[in-house]
Amino acid sequence: MTELAKAKEMLIVNGIAVQIVRKDIKNLYLAVYPPDGHVRVAVPKNITDDNVRLAVVSKLSWIKKQQKDFKEQARQSERRYVSGECHYHFGKRCRLELIERVGGHHVELMQSGKLRLYVNPGTTAANRRKLLDEWRRNELKQRAGELLDKWQPIIGRQVAHCGIKKMRTKWGSCNSEKRNIWLNLELSKKPPECLEYIFVHEMVHFLERGHNDNFRYYMDKFMPNWRLAKARLNQLPLRHESWNY
Repeated sequence: MTELAKAKEMLIVNGIAVQIVRKDIKNLYLAVYPPDGHVRVAVPKNITDDNVRLAVVSKLSWIKKQQKDFKEQARQSERRYVSGECHYHFGKRCRLELIERVGGHHVELMQSGKLRLYVNPGTTAANRRKLLDEWRRNELKQRAGELLDKWQPIIGRQVAHCGIKKMRTKWGSCNSEKRNIWLNLELSKKPPECLEYIFVHEMVHFLERGHNDNFRYYMDKFMPNWRLAKARLNQLPLRHESWNY
């Protein structure tokens, strides 16, 4: 018998914790997120827990496979932000060079591919990371601006705001009513086609809120190779640190 227990908006089905998010939507959407295979179900506000349970039970084999894949997915090694470390910038491997000198903090990407981090003597690893993260944020904003210019006329929708933030379980998110898009800062490390896939994915939600046949029709229409980009993104190593932002 399927075990079921309720704690606020959480269900336990066959030992799997399932987060329930009730929204003003028509259909039920089930997803499994990195890095640990967190299960989340978005449901209409009036749907019962029993119906949620049945939906989860019907997808148990698929959920367990997704969780197994995430568990086996490669992880980046821990970064200490010191000279000699490898960091990634839009899919390209960069060797970090830490330069301590008195003055303003600064990040510079060399033509050779070397990533130089200029900091004051004694700057902690945490602050070196913050400096690099802020530089990544600005780089990602610039790429996002280029994608806006490219895709708004193609998709036929305008984006009111495109922001960058650290996300715990998603590569991107959007608010189709306010026309806002958010991109995960981690995308600054991934190949450009992966970033573009996530960007188009979120913009297509302005046309179709769900991940149904209509959504896939638009994705195929606008970005025929989106499945390849999605597969590549899902195969790349996840960050070492927990995604507990």
